[in-house]
Amino acid sequence: MSFFEKLKAGLAKTKQSIFGQVGRLFHAFTKVDEDLLDELEELLLAADVGMPTTEDILGQLRTRIKQDGITDPDDCRKALMEIMEGMIGEGEPLNLDSTPSVILVIGVNGVGKTTSIAKIAHFLREDGKKVLLAAADTFRAAAIDQLAVWADRAGVDLIAQSEGSDPAAVVFDAAQAAKSRGADVLIVDTAGRLHNKKNLMDELAKINRVIDRELPGASRENLLVLDATTGQNAIRQAKEFENSAALTGLILTKLDGTAKGGAVLSIRKELNIPVKFIGVGEKIDDMQPFTASEFVSALFE
Repeated sequence: MSFFEKLKAGLAKTKQSIFGQVGRLFHAFTKVDEDLLDELEELLLAADVGMPTTEDILGQLRTRIKQDGITDPDDCRKALMEIMEGMIGEGEPLNLDSTPSVILVIGVNGVGKTTSIAKIAHFLREDGKKVLLAAADTFRAAAIDQLAVWADRAGVDLIAQSEGSDPAAVVFDAAQAAKSRGADVLIVDTAGRLHNKKNLMDELAKINRVIDRELPGASRENLLVLDATTGQNAIRQAKEFENSAALTGLILTKLDGTAKGGAVLSIRKELNIPVKFIGVGEKIDDMQPFTASEFVSALFE
């Protein structure tokens, strides 16, 4: 099965619950009028697109209808898809220009951070890169063991210390190993939650200082993992982390388990951070670089 087919299957809940209704809405009308647009607004809000983003989409759609003289509902549907694609924007490729490059992965517990790390490691390994993982989430019970299991599945090496160790010390060891082993990419798992935001900021700053010192000039990615099932809550979560880390991209997980896939639109619009990876399943290859056109097509096809 191609990833696009997996994506279509993974977005089935969102499509069946909401966007299937959007498709039927355009078939139900014989002309484009305010009644159609009012019903479209209700459906977008129900899909957790959010009010500001919904208003923006409808504003752009009204402009297209007027400028292009759109009267056919199917042409209106196509214009809607183009607007949504443009709003999401294409996912930017990872910045992996140096050897090694560093990917710092951030996210609260329970969003699928550990499995996302393994899936990205698998993706990069399939692309011919030598990947090394650093288990710097030393605060959560069994986090190191869990990452070790996934590292084995992905076929990559893991640098770890005991639970409760200093995360920056783990990163120091991993940086040394990355240089000595000729790794192309070092992926660092970080604590999902410390007891207050100051601790989290201090810990991330400490890790970043170690990376800057031991791997000067390394290409960097700070990726935040978000659980798509939380809808608009994911946006609030991302804004909190944006204040603690210079985020370069988002990883969206669990899209196969939610009817709130429309939140992708508002996440992208409100945060202005590119979605770099999207996950639609539990298997090691169920995560791929994000493509806006495929995402929107999967919702409507």
